[in-house]
Amino acid sequence: MKIAVCSDHGGYELKTKIIAYLGELGHSVMDFGCYSDKSVDYPDFAFPMAKAVATHVFERGIAICGTGIGVSICCNKVKGIRCALCGDVLSAELTRKHNDSNILAMGGRIIGVETAKAITKVWLDTPFDGGRHEGRINKITEFENK
Repeated sequence: MKIAVCSDHGGYELKTKIIAYLGELGHSVMDFGCYSDKSVDYPDFAFPMAKAVATHVFERGIAICGTGIGVSICCNKVKGIRCALCGDVLSAELTRKHNDSNILAMGGRIIGVETAKAITKVWLDTPFDGGRHEGRINKITEFENK
């Protein structure tokens, strides 16, 4: 799978570990920044990454900042993005099954590396259930298109 990844300084360390993990899993990854733990503004990285996912250059995206909140807000401003902030495996599974989320947000200062890896794996491996959830996703898309 082609996956876009970004972070700010608060998520930089976790992002580097998740990128390595994604490589171990056999995914193709593009790092949209940031590239150090020097203080930066998360919108500068979240918006371009989310646009690349929304335009289907990448199948999915992962955004990490200190809490995951800032990047999730930014990503969800981009038409076509359904970004879910997850701090546990069950939320990651259900957001794929029920929401067909295309970007995963995590907090680098909130969760540990092994939890982040488990969340990432479940989120990548879980398919969208469709069915009754499809209509809900369609309503979101219709609203975005107004």
